[in-house]
Amino acid sequence: MRNTSSSIRSGPISPAPNSPRSWRATAPATGGSVLSGRDGGGVSVTATAGKWGDLRVRVLSAAVMAAIGVVVVWAGGVWFHILVVFALGVMVWELAMMIDAARPTRAMWLAVLTAAVLSGQLYTPEIWGFALLAVVPLLGALALPRHRLLFATYALGLQLAGWGLVQLRHDSAALLVWLVLVVIASDVLGYFAGRLLGGPKFWPRVSPKKTWSGTIAGWGGAAAVGLGMVWFAGANWSIVWASVIVGFAGQMGDIVESAFKRRMGVKDASDLIPGHGGLMDRFDALMGAALVLVGLMWLLGPAGVGL
Repeated sequence: MRNTSSSIRSGPISPAPNSPRSWRATAPATGGSVLSGRDGGGVSVTATAGKWGDLRVRVLSAAVMAAIGVVVVWAGGVWFHILVVFALGVMVWELAMMIDAARPTRAMWLAVLTAAVLSGQLYTPEIWGFALLAVVPLLGALALPRHRLLFATYALGLQLAGWGLVQLRHDSAALLVWLVLVVIASDVLGYFAGRLLGGPKFWPRVSPKKTWSGTIAGWGGAAAVGLGMVWFAGANWSIVWASVIVGFAGQMGDIVESAFKRRMGVKDASDLIPGHGGLMDRFDALMGAALVLVGLMWLLGPAGVGL
């Protein structure tokens, strides 16, 4: 593998014995009225006001994240490196806090170490750079009191996905835009199809709301993005099947994070983003998709996935 001047070419889940906890506040949302009672249609005024208040917060948070993402992706270079390094540090902090919230200082040091290691890895010759990626998983596994293998595996996967995002942006902004569009299309079409069609659950023990109809619709959304790349960007037809695989990887990224949170007994990775939870809650699908895309491009080369 190469440094940043290189190309990409180069058990069942059950609740943990931890005391259940949620990072989210349990108080009613403050974005609307807290009047009690029901309106003429039999709908709770409190619930309705809280629902719309939370929606406003979610939309505002999403708009801010989108604006930052667009600007930094457009700028590229060191600015994109900084964003990825910061995000990975936060995600590792969330990971450690979900496992052992009683020791926040330890989680913070793991986050700082992650940022330092990834920063060094991006500018280090390939063999030493990838050796650095083992530092945080190993030290975290030694420091944490439980779920050591889970932490090590997840932390390593996050770092590899972050490295992949940097390499994709270095090769071409269009690659990164395509990846993001695949994840968004899969998520949006899957959500609405699942809500409208319902049907059998995809993996009820881990993610009770996900349905097969939504999952398959998500594949269709990813394929549509691939077709758009063929028609409008001149990519070859291989990108259609690659889009479906990457879209499914994004869905599994979401499933894996849901399984991890269920195992830890938490609702959200953290409460850093108002109305959304944590960074892992928002970018789990993107990280899963990036990890698999990097693997595909390493095995097949860009031409093998239609790029």
